[in-house]
Amino acid sequence: MLGSIANVTTAGEVVATGPVFAPAWAPRTKTASLAYQAAKRAFDVAVSLVLMWPLLLVALGLLVLNPFLNNGSLFFVQERMGQNGRPFRAYKFRSMTDAPVIKRGAWDALDSDRITPLGAILRKARLDELPQVLNVLKGDMSLIGPRPDFIDHARVYVNEVPGYRERHAVRPGISGFAQTEVGYVDGLEGVHAKVAADLYYVRHASILFDLWIAGRTLQVILGRKGI
Repeated sequence: MLGSIANVTTAGEVVATGPVFAPAWAPRTKTASLAYQAAKRAFDVAVSLVLMWPLLLVALGLLVLNPFLNNGSLFFVQERMGQNGRPFRAYKFRSMTDAPVIKRGAWDALDSDRITPLGAILRKARLDELPQVLNVLKGDMSLIGPRPDFIDHARVYVNEVPGYRERHAVRPGISGFAQTEVGYVDGLEGVHAKVAADLYYVRHASILFDLWIAGRTLQVILGRKGI
C-alpha cells in the first residue's frame, strides 16, 4: 500500500506529502517512446492470447456454478472512460446481483451488499477481471495502466479532481500502479490518491515498470487481496 500518497495540484502535478511506495529506479519520462508503445502492445496481445484458455475454463466453471451461487448473467458489461476520454464497453465476470440501473454515485462507497458468495471469491482472486483480456485484444485496454472508471463517475471526476483527465493519456489497464499500491478506493480523498499514483505511472511508464507492476499484481492475486 502507498504510505502518505501525494496530492495533485490544479496543474496536474504530483506533490509528495510523505513516503511513496514506488520503485526508485523508475525514470521520469515526458512521453512514451514508439519503441516502448510497440513492445507494450506486442506484450499485451501475446499474454492476452495465452490468457484466453484460462478465460474459457473459468467461464465454463461459472456456467455450472452460477445457478447455485451467483444466479444471473455470466458477464457484466459497463461503459467506461478509456484513452483520451473515449468511452468503451468493458467486460467482467458478474460478481454482484443484477441491477437494472446503477444507483451508486461517484463518491459513494461500494454497495458490497450486492456481492454474491461466488462473486466474493472471484473478486478476491481478481478473476472477475479476466474477460477484460478481450478489451486488450480489441485495443481498448492494456494489461497494465490506470483502471478505467464507470463513465458517469469519470465525467464527475474530470470536473472535480485535478489531474484526473491527464491519467487518460494512456490506455487503461486491467491492473495498474494504483491498484497494487493504493487498492480499492472511494470518496474524494481516495480518488485523489488513485489519481496521484496513476499520474506517477503515466510519467514513469516503461517496460521495466510494467513488469514490476505485473509482479506486484501476482502478489496481490496470490494473497487474495482483491475486493
